[in-house]
Amino acid sequence: MAKIMVIEDQTVLLEEILDFLRFEGHEAFGAVNGRIGIEQIQIHRPDLIISDIMMPEMDGYQVLEQLRNDPATATIPFLFLTAKAEYHDTRRGMRLGADDYLTKPFMRDDLITAINARLRHESMVKQHSDADMETLRQNLIHMLPHELRTPLVGILGYGEILALNAATLRPDELTAMGEDIITAGQSLQRLTENYLYYAQLEIVCRDKQKMGHWQESRTGQTGSIIKLAVEELAMRYGRAADVVISTVECTAHIGAIDLKKLAYELVDNAFKFSQAGAQVTITSAYAQGTFSLCVEDQGRGMANTDTAHIGAYMQFGRDVHEQQGVGLGLAIVTRLMDVYGGSVSINSEPGRGACICVKLAAE
Repeated sequence: MAKIMVIEDQTVLLEEILDFLRFEGHEAFGAVNGRIGIEQIQIHRPDLIISDIMMPEMDGYQVLEQLRNDPATATIPFLFLTAKAEYHDTRRGMRLGADDYLTKPFMRDDLITAINARLRHESMVKQHSDADMETLRQNLIHMLPHELRTPLVGILGYGEILALNAATLRPDELTAMGEDIITAGQSLQRLTENYLYYAQLEIVCRDKQKMGHWQESRTGQTGSIIKLAVEELAMRYGRAADVVISTVECTAHIGAIDLKKLAYELVDNAFKFSQAGAQVTITSAYAQGTFSLCVEDQGRGMANTDTAHIGAYMQFGRDVHEQQGVGLGLAIVTRLMDVYGGSVSINSEPGRGACICVKLAAE
């Protein structure tokens, strides 16, 4: 059973809750105020915390904020006990990272139901997290070394040629080698940046307080930001003539840097998996509090079985199609939607292109 910490300044209620939890088979600990509760949490490292809000010395909000700021306790499920008069303040607790709340007075069945629901949720999250980490580990083992080695071999090879034969090489040969070194270096730079960006998103997704701060971000001039990302990519791929773009300006609930990254990865994916000369259509729209961005290409497409398993360092059809990259683009898109509470949909068939749409709250 679970290890549960209860923080409640009403001694009679505290003892009643502890006795009930122990009767249910849990290992329960108690504290009569927030300060003592913090000390006991550091000692016992509970699986779940139940805390009153209004308490002397340190209230429930202060307890929660301190726990969420400590990496060792940041992910422990937190359940508030709140009097009816405090009900309107529960949103403050949710913004700080509370998982649930129970209004006093409550029945024992209500308490045990809330506890069991939260513990089941945490167990499922851990199982999924463990499975995701194993998939990530396997993909890293099989793909990342190849993607690191390929540009490094080119850089080192040209470096050796230049070191040994610089005096005899023609200017055009030196120029060509320099351009190839730059291309390889840019490939490594993009791989490193995407790796770090995705790692940051994973950290945010596991930290409710950080996620709350990110979700407060707002970005105006969405159309201008998207156009800038598209222009940069079209120039890099030499495909400005393939682009059809229609955008609107609104205020989306996402950071400006993250919106540009979102557009960049969607359009890069479209260019990467379609031939030069094939049209790529980028459309953004606003309606009834929702911002949408859709990118449609006429490339090789994906099967439904592939789109259902998008993940980091995962590519589809690599055994059939030669391609560079480690499959982080769409994984970054889906993780950004997880962070900002948006959605992503993929409509694709093999050989018939793909249309990927994301939706976010906006105003």
